[in-house]
Amino acid sequence: MSEHDETRRRFLRQAAVGAGAVAGAGLVSDALAQATLQHERHTMPQHAPAGTDAMSHEGGEHRGAFFNADDAETVAAITERIMPDAPGKPGAREAGALNYIDLALAGAYSELQDFYRRGLASLDAYCRKAHSASFARLDAAKQDEVLIALEEGKAEGFTWPTSQEFFNTIRIHTMEGMFADPLYGGNKNFSGWRLVGFPGAQAVFTPGDLRSAQQFDREPMIGLQSESKMPERRS
Repeated sequence: MSEHDETRRRFLRQAAVGAGAVAGAGLVSDALAQATLQHERHTMPQHAPAGTDAMSHEGGEHRGAFFNADDAETVAAITERIMPDAPGKPGAREAGALNYIDLALAGAYSELQDFYRRGLASLDAYCRKAHSASFARLDAAKQDEVLIALEEGKAEGFTWPTSQEFFNTIRIHTMEGMFADPLYGGNKNFSGWRLVGFPGAQAVFTPGDLRSAQQFDREPMIGLQSESKMPERRS
């Protein structure tokens, strides 16, 4: 992992904390949570093992809620360059940012479907013209070069969305996929929360927890999915 990657990871982690992005319950809408749950009910096997990804089936073939296989590969590659992994530090791919974005576009973010379709098509055309290959087939250095061109508005061929609009949107969605509550389809195994030491929903914080300046890492971390499975109280 390059020094550039580690600097970017550190900046994005700090940005996530500073913006309150790790407060997963309030990051995205209730509508997205409901859409995620409905998608899981209709696409997952009745007795699917814990941790099964909603974007794959037994044969391992991609089965997205919105993206086709090619677009999913591109988005996964983009998110991983935005938030790359490192030894012992999960990146966007491991956290399931692709799954989060895919489910969001099939539900609460459905108004952005055409935005993504056009943006991905423009990105593919730009990459093939500038580098003779799709984004996912470029090496990491070339992928970073493309993303910088997008961010700076220098990538040719974009009309709507502009390259900057497309990049900024997918960067925001990548961060949501890293740090929102796992209920929404990302932050797999609380990997994003563990990365920044966010405790999730804890029944009790000890006096030592409240005084500590260290990252919180005590198990269990609890998300909204656990809360949704709790039986209703009877009056």
